[in-house]
Amino acid sequence: MTRVLVVSATAFGSALVLVPVAMVVAKHLGVLDRPGPLKPQSAPVPYLGGVAVFLAALVGVAVGRPVVVVPMAGAVVLGVLDDRFDIPAWTRLAGQVVLGVGVALAVPTRVGGVAGVILVAVLSVVLMNGANFLDGIDALAAGVIAVACVAFAVLVHGGARDVAAALAAALAAFLVFNRPPARIYLGDAGAYVLGSSLAVLLAAAWAPGTRSSVSVASLVIVAVPVAEVVFAVARRLRSRQSITTGDRRHPYDLAVERGWGRGVVALVYIGAEAVFSGAALGVSGGRSIVGPVALVIFTAALLVAVGGRCGALSAGPAVPA
Repeated sequence: MTRVLVVSATAFGSALVLVPVAMVVAKHLGVLDRPGPLKPQSAPVPYLGGVAVFLAALVGVAVGRPVVVVPMAGAVVLGVLDDRFDIPAWTRLAGQVVLGVGVALAVPTRVGGVAGVILVAVLSVVLMNGANFLDGIDALAAGVIAVACVAFAVLVHGGARDVAAALAAALAAFLVFNRPPARIYLGDAGAYVLGSSLAVLLAAAWAPGTRSSVSVASLVIVAVPVAEVVFAVARRLRSRQSITTGDRRHPYDLAVERGWGRGVVALVYIGAEAVFSGAALGVSGGRSIVGPVALVIFTAALLVAVGGRCGALSAGPAVPA
C-alpha cells in the first residue's frame, strides 16, 4: 500500500508540472485541435495532454510492469503522429493492431496461445478507439478512465495495481486543466495510450491464476468505452457508411443537442462509470461467476437500451474522420 501511495503522489505531482509544459510545447509546434465539423470548440486547443499523462504515470508503469512501457510508448508515438499529421484511418488501425499484439505479448492471459493474443489485440484496438470516441467533451474521457483505473487498482494486484494507481493519479491532475472549459486535450496520443493502458489492466485481470469472478467482473469496468465503439460501428453500418467516417451522434453529443450542459453530461458519464465499477468490485469477491456474468449481461443490455433510446444507433450526417 505504501508503494501505491508513493507512486500515486509522484504521478499526480508530475502531471501538475508536465501538463502546462505540454501546453506550451503543443502551441509552439502547432499541435492544436482546431475548430471544424467534428470540433465543438470555438478556438484552437493544444493537444499533447496525453503525452504529459503518460510521462507522469511512467514511474508507476516502470515500477509495476516495465514490460508494458513499450506498447504504451508506441501508442503515444502513433497518437502524436496522428495529432500532427492526421494519418489515414486504415494506417492508424494497422498501428493499433500492432500495439494490441504488443500488449498481448507483454501481459499473458488465462486464455493463452494464439487465441489469447488475438483476443487481447482486438480488445486493445476497441479500447483505443473507445477512449478516442469518449474524448469529445471536456473532462469526459479523462474522468471516465480515471474512475476505471481506480477500480482496476482495487481489483488487480501486484505490478498492475501500480500501473492503475499511477494512471488514475496522473489523470486526476490532468483534469485540473481539462475541466470545462478545457485548456488542453488528451489528443489521439492520450486516447491511444489510455486505451492501451485499459487493455493492459484488463489483461492483468485475466492473468493465469486469477479468480474467474474477478476476470469476468473486470469486463464491466471497460463497458463504457466499449459501448461507444459498438454504437459508432452499428450506426455507420446501418447507414452504409465506412466505419472510419466520423459523426457527432455519440450519446453525449445527442444529450448536448437536447440542452444538457457539457459539464453535466461529463459528470453523468463519470457517475455511470463509477456505478458500473462499484458494481463490478462488489460481485468480484465471491468464487461463483454467476453474479459477475449476470452483471455483464445486465450492463450490456442497459447500455444498448440507452443507446437505442437516445438515438446513438441511428444514422446521422456523415463527416470525414
